[in-house]
Order: sequence, then C-alpha cells, then structure tokens
Amino acid sequence: MTNSATSHLLPVFARVDLGFERGEGAWLIATNGERYLDFTSGVAVNALGHAHPHLVAALQEQATKLWHMSNLFKSPDGERLAARLCEQSFADFVFFANSGAEAMECAIKIARRYHASKEHPERYRLVTFEGAFHGRTLGTLAATGSAKYLQGFGPPLDGFDQVPHGDLEAVKKAIGPHTAGILIEPVQGEGGVRSAPPAFFRALRQLCDDKHILLIFDEVQTGMGRTGDLFAYKRLGVTPDIMPLAKALGGGFPIGACLATAEAASGMTPGSHGSTFGGNPLAVAAANAVLDVMLQPGFFEHAQKMSLLLKQKLASVVDRHPKVLAEVRGEGLLIGLKAVVPSGDLVNALRDERLLTVGAGDNVVRFLPPLIVTEAEIEQSVQRLDRACVALSGGELKRAAS
Repeated sequence: MTNSATSHLLPVFARVDLGFERGEGAWLIATNGERYLDFTSGVAVNALGHAHPHLVAALQEQATKLWHMSNLFKSPDGERLAARLCEQSFADFVFFANSGAEAMECAIKIARRYHASKEHPERYRLVTFEGAFHGRTLGTLAATGSAKYLQGFGPPLDGFDQVPHGDLEAVKKAIGPHTAGILIEPVQGEGGVRSAPPAFFRALRQLCDDKHILLIFDEVQTGMGRTGDLFAYKRLGVTPDIMPLAKALGGGFPIGACLATAEAASGMTPGSHGSTFGGNPLAVAAANAVLDVMLQPGFFEHAQKMSLLLKQKLASVVDRHPKVLAEVRGEGLLIGLKAVVPSGDLVNALRDERLLTVGAGDNVVRFLPPLIVTEAEIEQSVQRLDRACVALSGGELKRAAS
C-alpha cells in the first residue's frame, strides 16, 4: 500500500501501488502493460466488463447531444429508464441519484416521510442489522452502525436500531411505536457475503405488513444481476416497498436510483427531495444501455451458469487447501471465500498472480467477476487462486487470521 507524499488526493484510501490505463472485458491492462484478470469489477460496478461496445457507443452518442440540463425540465430518456425499471420490478416510481449512498438517503427519507404524511411523524426509526453496510454519508453511516466507520464524526444520526443479523426475535423486540420500517441487504456484501434464509425475509415482510411499516431492501450491490437475477428480491420471493440501486446500474458510469411503490412514495411531494446531477443525460444513457444488454434473452442464464461453475471450482480449491481457505459462500456472481489466513494476505497473493479481488468483513475475499465472464476466464481465476494458496501455505505466512 502507498500514500504518495506528492499526491493531492485526500488520503482516505490506502491505495495499492498499481495503476491501469485501459480495460477489455474481464481484463485490466496496467500502466506497465501487464494484464490482470479483474474479479473486483470496480466492487460490483463493471457488470458488463470494461469498454463494452454497446455502452461505449451509447455514451459517445449522448456526449454529442446533451451532457446536463436540470431536473426543472422533462427528461424523456430518464422517463424511459424509470419506466423500464418499474416494468422489471415491483416499483411505481424511481428517483435518480449519483451514488448508492444517495439512493439510500432517499430511501430513508421516503420511509420517514411516508409516516409523517399519515400523521405519524413519530415513526422515523429503522431496524437495521449487524454486519450491514449502507454507505458513507452521515445518515447511511448511522444506518450501518459500525464503530470503525463512525469514529471521529460526532454523534451518529438518530433513528436506527441495530439487531443481530437473522435474529427474528430481536427484530420483533426492536419494533415499537417509533418504528418506520426495516432495512436489510438481501446479501451482505461488505459484511462478508452473508445472507439469511428466505424464511427470514418472508417473516420480515409479514412483520412489516402486520405493523404497517415499510420493508427496504438495499440492493446497491446485489441489484442489476449480481445474484443471478436482475434484482435479488426476485430470488427470495419477497417484495420490498423501497429499493435503492447503484453500482452496476450504470455499468461504470455513476448513477444511483431509489425505487418505491406508489403507497410508500405517497409522502414525497414537489420540494421534498432533489438532486442537481441525478438523472444526468450521460448517466441515463449508460443505464439504459446496461438494461439493453441485461434484458437480452439468455443473459441471466449465462450468469447463473458461470456462478455454478465458479462455485464448484472454488470448492475444489478449498478442499485442496484447508489451511488457507475455509468455505465458499454467496449468490450468483457475488461470491465470498472465507479464508483461514488473513484475508488481506490472500488478496495480495492473488494480485501477485494477476487476479484482482476485494476483501470483505468476516475474513472473506470477494470474487466479483463481470457477468459476461467466460468459462475460460473462470478456469484461469481458479488456477491463479490455486497458485496463490500454494504460496501462502508454503511457509510464507506463519500467523493465523485475527
């Protein structure tokens, strides 16, 4: 890791001393010409890989027409994107933002405003879960509830009651007269690629219906195909009231979205929320292009097939290297390898083999290949993992994971 003394970038990232100049599909080419197999995908962002021709063409065309206007005026392309997202989901309305954290902020505001509009302004609290990650703004940090992210930023925003992940009785106890809803990720990405059984999510839906509160699924990371369907809630068979999206929505171009039913969004009126850049024409063009590709016949079947293949091959590596790897977990192409050695050492060893991965909580390393990954590329990734495990088990590491 390095933080150059000559850099004028705020030193909030412990950046690896490695830079890239271009990408091709599942590959990144470093400034020194070396090729890396990218199973980070910009942390689940580049779902269609790098320089996808349809995305490139869509942005090039839009760049010659209109970059920015204002949400004071109509956006025909934004209307089309919103309609397509609603057609493919439970939602009636969409708000466009610039990031996952902004989409999450919108979801929190929609939930609070809903109850205020029903003459219950006291209902503003959300039940959240240990191990979650919802963003870096002060509001989403409070929803996340992790001390390491909150430290040094003053008292956290009030309104969040955190309970153990998957503990239904704890959820029931946390719900009170001030509860507005329940906020959960279908799969915890940053938290270690952890999920609860489908029955738990069905129970949350029933609780929300019984208590007249809202269910929010944070699909910033799981949405847009990452778990094998366009949205993870479809695999669970449980429909939320509000759903933030981002990451893969723009295929690499910054855009977030918050989807909601007409009932959940009934409190949102002109002036209650806004964004200068949200629904920017360039971002909308990118997101529409992503949907063009993902909605083609066979796209998700391919992703599901690659998921099964990768999981099977990773499991065989776990069997061969039990002193390095413990288990495979995850859904679709959001896959976690729980390590025995420190996960950061595994990430480094994989990078030495020219395979890019990203760490997560619970001593997990995430494999997040683009959804267009091929069988040959999966085979290459497994071979590189195997070599990294050999290196790690060859006496180079003596310490156990903390």
